[in-house]
Amino acid sequence: MSHQPSGPRCAALVGSYTCGKTTLFEDLLFAAGAIDRRGAVKDGNTVGDAAPEARARQMSTELSVAHFDYLGEPWALIDCPGSVELTHDAQCAMMVADIVVVVAEPMPERAVTLSPILRFLDDRNIPHLVYVNKMDLPEATVRGTFEALQAVSARPLVLREIPIRDAAGKVTGMVDLVSERAWRWNPHKPSDLVALPDAMADASGEARTGMLEALADFDDGLMAELLEDVVPSTDEIYANLTRDLQKDLIVPVFFGSAENENGIRRLLKALRHEAPGVEATAERLGIAPAGTMAQVFKTIHAGQSGKMSMVRIWSGEVRDGITLGQDRVGSVMALTGRRTSARGAAGPGEVVALGRMASAATGDLLTETGVAEADWPAPPAPLHALAIRAEKQADEVKLAAALARLAEEDPSLAAAHQAETGELVLSGQGEMQLQIALSRMKNEYGLSVTASRPAVPYRETITRATSIHARHKKQSGGHGEFADIHLEIRPQPRGEGFAFDDRITGGVVPKNYIPAVEKGVQSYLGKGPLGHQVVDVAVTLTDGSYHTVDSSDMAFQKAALKGMTEAMPSCGPVLLEPILAVAISVPSEFTPRVQRIVTGRRGQLLGFDAKSGWPGWDEVQALIPQGEMDGLIVEIRSQSLGVGTYACRFDHLQELHGREAERALAAQGA
Repeated sequence: MSHQPSGPRCAALVGSYTCGKTTLFEDLLFAAGAIDRRGAVKDGNTVGDAAPEARARQMSTELSVAHFDYLGEPWALIDCPGSVELTHDAQCAMMVADIVVVVAEPMPERAVTLSPILRFLDDRNIPHLVYVNKMDLPEATVRGTFEALQAVSARPLVLREIPIRDAAGKVTGMVDLVSERAWRWNPHKPSDLVALPDAMADASGEARTGMLEALADFDDGLMAELLEDVVPSTDEIYANLTRDLQKDLIVPVFFGSAENENGIRRLLKALRHEAPGVEATAERLGIAPAGTMAQVFKTIHAGQSGKMSMVRIWSGEVRDGITLGQDRVGSVMALTGRRTSARGAAGPGEVVALGRMASAATGDLLTETGVAEADWPAPPAPLHALAIRAEKQADEVKLAAALARLAEEDPSLAAAHQAETGELVLSGQGEMQLQIALSRMKNEYGLSVTASRPAVPYRETITRATSIHARHKKQSGGHGEFADIHLEIRPQPRGEGFAFDDRITGGVVPKNYIPAVEKGVQSYLGKGPLGHQVVDVAVTLTDGSYHTVDSSDMAFQKAALKGMTEAMPSCGPVLLEPILAVAISVPSEFTPRVQRIVTGRRGQLLGFDAKSGWPGWDEVQALIPQGEMDGLIVEIRSQSLGVGTYACRFDHLQELHGREAERALAAQGA
């Protein structure tokens, strides 16, 4: 079995929330000798999850990087957040990893939670394997989980081992299907090599044949051997497994118990022998190494340490003082969780943090001559939002700076002032992500922030036409102010917007004053009788008079504003609510639940169909009032094992009447 490592390699651990990634992260570091004691999530002393927000929630809220040497070979290990709300961080880490370990729970019904991760890996051709964790649970099943995962994976899964169970059905070890050797697990100790149980011989042979047949799909020589009943050598099998994994043709499946440190060394050996190297990863990303090149996969603002860029080096040597992109590298540092240590320099394959990279952004491919073009996943569209403001007015500038830094660290966060409502809105992937951001603003920036549901940008229009005669006259010494106009006001078809024209004859209102009348009308439309922007209204200037000395643009603007203010309340004003076209994506078994969610939010179901490219998923199409969108993603995820999502766009405005209109006006303070 040949093995030719190509410099330091990088593996990323991904999986859904509660799958045990951080415990596995700790196990791998401990087994490799990188740490001298094994921490526990419940005790808050792990290398990963070191942030206060992670410790408080006992879950990963950010990427954690650590390094280890295993049998003389250097590795970087990245523990990724499991929450679907923090997916973008995980995607960025997967992009630069040589191999990804997908951590699964041993319950078939939970396999669907890995759909988005497996889809991303399949679409990007990223080599990955599966580690089925928590095999110490009574309900744990390898075969059922394997089949459920295969249903959501575009790549064929290849079972690398099968469990040994005791009389009570508890998993006590495993049989390696390549070497056909059996191992008995020992909690928190290395496994013992044991004789293959006689009762396992048939099951082992059958599973091994299944593994070989899966490999033969990609190797004509192996297929010929199987057809001729020739037993391939162990080295040949390992060579096929390695080649097919590195080409992302297959997904090997291992299992164990991170809590008991079972299957950890087996996983380390698989990574060591079968993971590709940095050159293959750069090639996968379409990067042709030239000179010194490093890619930013995470940006961090670390208090007094300032801005740091976490990078994977593709080629050359990055050292203190070198210019990369548009910045001079302040320092090259190794990372162990939240701790840093000076390195001075680092080479191809290494994962390090670069200090004082003011211009560098996540996804940038930094070179000695600038920033090169690179394929990088775009941040997902916002799904949840909060209107926020600093409790102290003096902190408004400080708040803007903190939000800019948070968005730089996590591009799936965004903050923007909404001109229509006057609110500062923080948006992201869900409630938890935004609460983490608020917590960080308080803990790291000393900002106390109040948050509330964002206001809905309602509009209003009119249902009846009217005419108005408006005169503006003011005399206060010197030139006075005079303007006299007649206006016709009428509703427009929905979506036609604002229209203005005139039927002035004989110069009763000079042409140079007519634009001022239109400007005055438009100044009123920003806030109508119901307190909202007025749309779909047509106004015609029909008559008027002027004074050769006292008339002016300003006088006619004021006359128009006065006329609109007096006339509009009698035009049957009505509230308009924005209606969004929403496409909700969920596993098919949850489609009925989503339909009930839509109707419960005054939504209109338009139908559903299979989601293209997503086996076992549906896409539900609906029209939902924007006023009913708050918390939609939270409800969808609560009814779909956390994996449901949606996309939306503005569709049209619709009249709102009755109690809903009264509630909307009351909420807006109208």
